[in-house]
Amino acid sequence: MGVKIEIFRMMLYLSFPVAMFWISNQAEYFEEYIVKRKRKHLEDFKERMRARKEQQRLKEISAESEN
Repeated sequence: MGVKIEIFRMMLYLSFPVAMFWISNQAEYFEEYIVKRKRKHLEDFKERMRARKEQQRLKEISAESEN
């Protein structure tokens, strides 16, 4: 009985990383889940940076007008 459990554990230990590697290297998976998500995050980041620069410019303009 112990040998069967050890064989099962070894197959599980070997098959899990191989399966994850195979799934992550599928082009459809990569395009759908990774690239689209990064594009969305990139657009959000760009919008935040635009807002931050606009706030900095407004602060500079208000500081110049006070002087």
